[in-house]
Amino acid sequence: MKKIIRTIKYEPENLKNNSSIFKIIRVLFIILLDSSILMSGEHLSAQPDQDVIVEEADLATCLKYAMAHQPLIQQLRLSEDITRQEAGIALSDWLPQIDANAGLQRYINQPVSIFPDFTNPSGPEREITIGVKNTSSLQFSVSQVLFNNDVFIAGKTARYYRLQSTQTTTEMKIDLVVRVSKAFYDVLLSEANLDFLNEDIIRIGKSMKDAYSQYESGVSDKIDYQRALISLNNTKAEIYGTRETIKAKYTYLKELMGYPQDKPLTIVYDSFGMLEQAGIDTSLVPVYQNRIEYELLRTQLRLQRFSISHSQLGFLPALSVFGNYNIVYQNDNFSDLYDRSFPNSTVGLSLSYPLFEGTRKLRQVKMAKLQYDYLALDSINLKNSMKTEFSQAMSSYKSYLKAYEEAKENAKIAKEVYSTVKYQYDQGIKTFLEVIVSETDLRTSRINELNALYRLLAGKLDVERALGNISVNY
Repeated sequence: MKKIIRTIKYEPENLKNNSSIFKIIRVLFIILLDSSILMSGEHLSAQPDQDVIVEEADLATCLKYAMAHQPLIQQLRLSEDITRQEAGIALSDWLPQIDANAGLQRYINQPVSIFPDFTNPSGPEREITIGVKNTSSLQFSVSQVLFNNDVFIAGKTARYYRLQSTQTTTEMKIDLVVRVSKAFYDVLLSEANLDFLNEDIIRIGKSMKDAYSQYESGVSDKIDYQRALISLNNTKAEIYGTRETIKAKYTYLKELMGYPQDKPLTIVYDSFGMLEQAGIDTSLVPVYQNRIEYELLRTQLRLQRFSISHSQLGFLPALSVFGNYNIVYQNDNFSDLYDRSFPNSTVGLSLSYPLFEGTRKLRQVKMAKLQYDYLALDSINLKNSMKTEFSQAMSSYKSYLKAYEEAKENAKIAKEVYSTVKYQYDQGIKTFLEVIVSETDLRTSRINELNALYRLLAGKLDVERALGNISVNY
């Protein structure tokens, strides 16, 4: 069998004194805002709609493109970034929390309190206006968590949530690799089938001319020519259907890759390389730890154990340290309000503990343990399903391998039979009907060989996935 390199292409201070400063700030803000909008617009307009593969692409190139452009993979990468930000938000509570507040208050009617007349205790009580008309304050506060259940658990689980997000992305990448590979092979083998049909057109056309010549010379009747014409028309119809099918398969491949449907895609492959890729060691046995599904479940079990700890630690109080600094301005005259300040400050510890919440915390602990047991049973089910998946994939692969070997042998025999029958027909030994039958057998055997090769390649991918050997490093 000679080595064939095949290329396929498909086209388809006060306000008055500071007013000038405020104006300058306002103008600068507007300029910066307009500039940012223009820059973002230029950035968007400068970006191409979507990259295309200029050179001829093999399977590795298609997979690399899919990893960079497939919308689902891009969403999963964004999910990883979102998970990192969520972890950072949760962990930020470990940092000091600093707040500042300002207030201004003026009494329209000042509060009045009633006090006894200390100079005349037996006399009537006196109404005394308290406070001042104008009050303003600046408040600064800082707090630092020493222990808080939520923050403590967030620190323990942050890396596992990030790991879970990464593993989820890997799982989807593996699935994408398998689907893109199968679609790639499907396109290639369909194109090879089209080539066989084009060869049949040439061969049948030659046979039809020979039959017509013999009819005109009186050697044979018109039936042989008509049979050849029927076979030619059937093959033309099959070629048309195959071409339309190839267009649909290209559309599906581009969809999986995230490739623009209206852009050309040129793919190339080595027929010998495809046959080499179809081989696999049938003595291999599955290792659960190699499967990303198993690793993802282990991460989920770790997170569930932390959920149990979180529920159990809910019985502990929350402890934090705080400090406050307040500047208070008071004066009956508004214009003199900020002439004098009355500062005060405090520091202290804050201990928070809910004394009774019904049975909420106890039930939360029990529920978390039940959820862990549920996931633990999932691990047993997963191991069983992985074992079954591997067994079925390997059995199918062995069956496909045997079927391919038989189909390959049949195609070889059918070619020899056709050559013999055609020679004997030219010598007047065989009838033209036997030539048509041998041509049909040859075409059928070649198509069967291609279908068997596709099933073998697809079966090998299923075995690799069941073994956990699918690489996503593209």
